[in-house]
Amino acid sequence: MTKIKEQDIISAAEKGMDEFVQLFADAINASIGGELTAENMATLNGDQITLLAYVIFRDEVMNGGFIQLIHNGYGPFIFDNPFAKAMRLWGARQLTNLVYDGKRLYEQHKARLTAECTVEEFMALFEQFPEFDDLDDAFIEMEEEVTEAVAVYIDNHIDRFADVEK
Repeated sequence: MTKIKEQDIISAAEKGMDEFVQLFADAINASIGGELTAENMATLNGDQITLLAYVIFRDEVMNGGFIQLIHNGYGPFIFDNPFAKAMRLWGARQLTNLVYDGKRLYEQHKARLTAECTVEEFMALFEQFPEFDDLDDAFIEMEEEVTEAVAVYIDNHIDRFADVEK
């Protein structure tokens, strides 16, 4: 199980919800060697996997939108798993609908969005698929509220994410 020092949790919480969420995600990542694989995923529980999925989702969408998320190979991890349902259960209901909207577009365009391409061809995807722009914008607007819901869920269920060491 992932271990986190109580003082690190207190310190991260004092810095804000982003740091709090990231502390747990980093600790879980460290416990699996820094890379989520099919093999080490079996060592994590559903909440830990969902947290890693959220951080991946957030980072990818904030940096390059849904197109980057999909192109970088995270489409199946986000859209073919119960990530949206978990976010609803964690209190991030607004993200659930956004992920379902993203899944519809992903299913329509995944062959083109996941194909090998040059940097120029990748950048052209943003012009070729403007329907993702609204999803990107919507997430940017809700990100703080969603991250807060994730932080509250972690705080209320810390034992599902890590063993706290004194």
